[in-house]
Amino acid sequence: MLRFSDELRQRADSIWSAQHTHPFVLGIGDGSLDAERFGFWLRQDYLFLIDYARLFATAVVRAPDLGSMTTFSTLLREVLGREMELHRSYCAEFGISAGELELTVKLPTTQGYTDFLVRTATTGDYPELLGALLPCMWGYSEVGIALGGRALPNDNRYRRWINVYADPEFEELAHWCRDLTDMACEGLPRKHLDRVAKVFITSSRYELAFWEMAWTKETWLV
Repeated sequence: MLRFSDELRQRADSIWSAQHTHPFVLGIGDGSLDAERFGFWLRQDYLFLIDYARLFATAVVRAPDLGSMTTFSTLLREVLGREMELHRSYCAEFGISAGELELTVKLPTTQGYTDFLVRTATTGDYPELLGALLPCMWGYSEVGIALGGRALPNDNRYRRWINVYADPEFEELAHWCRDLTDMACEGLPRKHLDRVAKVFITSSRYELAFWEMAWTKETWLV
């Protein structure tokens, strides 16, 4: 029987496929990505993760049972712990201090994505919250596993990045998010499921746009 999360993945397949073939992702995989672009991504992703953590914190409050609350607290700890520390250590290698990170300004794509996530978490219902957060966790796991299945780049910075997102523990977290989404959406009417699919697709589009933002070094017009 097709899981609802599988249906979501199928409906967003063209977007996810575009992520796998995006030059930024491919550049990480073969080590050819310009270091300046990677540093650009690090700064913006650091800001993104702060609000992504807020999404998990909101999910702890809105989760319908203790098991889900526990899972979300684990995910919150994962973001605030390993992922944030990974970014800080990377940024140090690029000569970017913690103080500089805090002074970084969100660019249009980052601002739009985080605003969408926080708005969905606070004004949507619980299944919609799950649909909005799933593409980031699941998508990075999928990209990491795909890149990890190839010859790893010589550049240790990109090798470390791949190893983090290809890690079985990270994959397990993505599976938890999928399971929670499937359970929350079980038995919902099609109209409700379509609302969840809509936010899932929107988040997926922002994920693709985030790679593009770093690749083109997006700026505010003024």
